[in-house]
Order: sequence, then C-alpha cells, then structure tokens
Amino acid sequence: MKLTKTFNAFFENEKSGGLLLLFVTIASLFLANSSFQTEYISFWEKDLGHHSITHWINDGLMTIFFLLIGLELEREIYHGELSNIKNASLPIMAAFGGMVIPAAIFLALNFGTTTQNGAGIPMATDIAFAIGILSLLGNKVPASLKIFLTALAVIDDLGAIIVIAVFYTTSISFVNLAIALGIWGILFFLNRKKVYSILPYLIGGVAMWYFMLNSGVHATITGVILAFVIPFGDGGENSISYKLQHYLHKPVAFFILPLFAVANTCIAIKPDWYEGLNHSNTFGIVLGLVVGKPLGILLFSFVGVSAGICSLPKELKWSHILGAGMLGGIGFTMSIFITLLAFKDPDTIVFSKIAILIASILAGLFGFCYLKYVLKQKKKRSKT
Repeated sequence: MKLTKTFNAFFENEKSGGLLLLFVTIASLFLANSSFQTEYISFWEKDLGHHSITHWINDGLMTIFFLLIGLELEREIYHGELSNIKNASLPIMAAFGGMVIPAAIFLALNFGTTTQNGAGIPMATDIAFAIGILSLLGNKVPASLKIFLTALAVIDDLGAIIVIAVFYTTSISFVNLAIALGIWGILFFLNRKKVYSILPYLIGGVAMWYFMLNSGVHATITGVILAFVIPFGDGGENSISYKLQHYLHKPVAFFILPLFAVANTCIAIKPDWYEGLNHSNTFGIVLGLVVGKPLGILLFSFVGVSAGICSLPKELKWSHILGAGMLGGIGFTMSIFITLLAFKDPDTIVFSKIAILIASILAGLFGFCYLKYVLKQKKKRSKT
C-alpha cells in the first residue's frame, strides 16, 4: 500500500514528537521529585492574568493542538483513509469499541461513587505516543497498520472531543455561546464566498475562542470547529488548509504537546503514593486502558468484519489489530486532559495522573513486545 506524502510527513512528526514526549515526561517527573521540587511546581502554578501558567497551556495552547486534529480529520475525510466508507468503517468501528468498552469497565467499578465522572479518562488514545512506539518497530510494520492506527487515533480524539463537549460542560452562558457560534457562522460564510486569506479566519478564531472560554463549553473545542471553516479547496499544497496544517505540525509536536506534558506531569510523588492507587478510580483507569482498549478495538473490529460492515485489509491480520489495540491504550495527553476536567480534588487528580502513566507504560510495553513478536513470526514465515 502506497503512503501519501502528507501522511508520511504526519507520521514522521508524530513519531519524533512521541519520543520527545517520553523524554520531557521523565524529566518533569524527575524535577518534581528533586531538590528543586518547590520552585518547579510553584512555577507552573504561578498566576498570569488571573490564571496559572498551566491553565493557559491547557485552555489556550491546546486549542492549537485541537485545530491541528480538526485539520487532519478534515483531510482524512476528503482525501485520506476516511474518504471511502468501506475503508473508514474499520477504524471507526475499532475506535467506537475502544471508547465504549474502557468506559464500561471504568463505570462498572465506579458507578455511583464520587469518581464516576472519570469514565472518559480511559477512552482516549495519545496519537504521538502510539505512533512513536509503533515507529520503533522499523520498516517491518505494514503500511496498512500505520494507516489503521493513525485513523483509529484521530477518530478516537474526535470521540474524546465530543465527550468533553457533552459530558464535561457544567454550566453554559448561552449569550457567549451564541456569539461564538455567530462568529463561526460568519467564517463559514467567508468560506462559501471563497475568501482564501488566512487572516480573517485566525482573527475570527481568536475571538471565537474568547467567547467559547466564557461560555462554559471547553475553549479547546474552538480549534476543531474552526478547522472545518478554513478553506480546504482541492487539498493541494497551495490550499490554506494544507499550508496551515503543514505549518502547525512541528510547533504542536515539538513545543505545545511537550509543554503540556511537562506542565501536567510535575507530580510530587509522596512516600505513600501507592496507597492512593488502591482505589476503584485507579483500577478503572488502568484496566480501561490496558485491557478495555485492546478488547474493545479487537471485538468491535471483528463484529464489523463478520457483519460485512467493513473489511480487513490484505496486509493486516487479527494479531495486528490486537497489537494496535494495545498501543491504543496509551492514553497520556488526552487522558490527562480529561482528568483535569473530570475532577476538582487535587489528590484524585494526582492519583489519576499516576494511574494514566502506569497504564500508558504498560500498554506501550505490551503493544511493542507483542507486535515485535508478531512481525518477527511473519518474517520467519515469509522466508520459509
């Protein structure tokens, strides 16, 4: 299967970004538990315009990350894996299963408790980390597996965005929301009138973000809906959508996501940290990501293929789908993001982050080792 230039560029950036995320996360955890602990943690909590630095990163810079996700999703729908319903149906079914089963496992353990709001945490997949781990397997990885995992992760992120918008919006200011949507309507009108200058869309996007921030709906949603009014044209290298997506790849992969990781993993681990892990919330997150993700992805993919809704690409085996499902259990960025929306109690947030780190490490290790074994066996069979 031939990979497009755009997909290769995206895959390479996500691969390098994932490895950088791993490095900065380790560095942040080290600093948060070193002799610089107090100064390091207080820096991220420093007030800057009535909000902490971490808050500006989470609600401000992460909007740009969601804008990139929206642009990538739009491209997938028009020209990529999602442009053909037969091709799109497999990662869609897989992503749906990878959200429903982990949430069900979490709720089975937490329904009716103070932590049931965390059901969205194990539903997410970290694109950068998942692709970063897959890339470590080298050129033995089938092209269709790369495409499947990428499409799965993008759809998964869309699902997480919908979950954030629907379940993690507590109170709504309808005036601010109406103004934000009104601005979006104006930008949509400019799109239909073929206004191909990027400036009006960026200015409108900033204004839309401000009113969305004050509406009660999470401000990062702005990034996704803004992406779909930026002119796509023919999707070529001269289109606004392509240029903006190309421009954002490196800042997001090498600055915004690492900054988010650093700010949100400055966790001071107490001597009795393991006692807090003996909780249904922690079990729900770990089991949801490590067990629920691969189970849901494999099960729903199998049901989809058996029912004739979708088909398995020739290069792929069910063992590949299971391996991709394991890597899908690397929640990290999106899981931490949802944690911050789901809980207010600082201790619950810290223990949830630790659970996410543990689960993501386990999912990454299991997925890497399993796929390495599967690909090695395939190579042996091809030689005989």
